Amino acid sequence: MDTAKAKRALKKLAKQKGISKKEIYREIEIAIAEAMTSPEPQAQAFWKSIPHRRGQPTPEDIIAYIADRVKE
Repeated sequence: MDTAKAKRALKKLAKQKGISKKEIYREIEIAIAEAMTSPEPQAQAFWKSIPHRRGQPTPEDIIAYIADRVKE
């Protein structure tokens, strides 16, 4: 899955939940930031394995990465 498909998935989820895409995005960003603080080695390895360009992976980065992993 590419990030364009992930963006569409976020838009669809926002519509299903009856909230804005911006709200969905922010909630996921908060969850990512919180999850990245885990001291567990497996969790840290998971976060490091996700390709991303910024300090932390974007929701699109994570959705695309997990979707690709599930396909394998």
